[in-house]
Amino acid sequence: MHGQAPEEKRRAGERPGDKLGTETVAASHLRSFVERMERLAEEKEVIKDDEKAVMAEAKAMGFDNKAIRNILRIRKKDPQKLAEELSILDIYLVALGMDEGLR
Repeated sequence: MHGQAPEEKRRAGERPGDKLGTETVAASHLRSFVERMERLAEEKEVIKDDEKAVMAEAKAMGFDNKAIRNILRIRKKDPQKLAEELSILDIYLVALGMDEGLR
């Protein structure tokens, strides 16, 4: 037909608008990265749901979820940095007269 560009041939996996050559390779790599990130996001959602279920189970058994989250946060820290943070916190609590009953 007059006025229309001839139909381009596409390779397997190519979509309309993909160009041949390095641009096609870049588009293919980009698509691959995006799809991988989408799969990881789906996996994260599954893990989040699993974490919620574990915390609900702990709560049902009488454990305090806030305390469990604090323990998890503490366990992630470097022991030396944690000791330093706790030492500073202790100094501040003593300075404010808030250390009674904490030991």
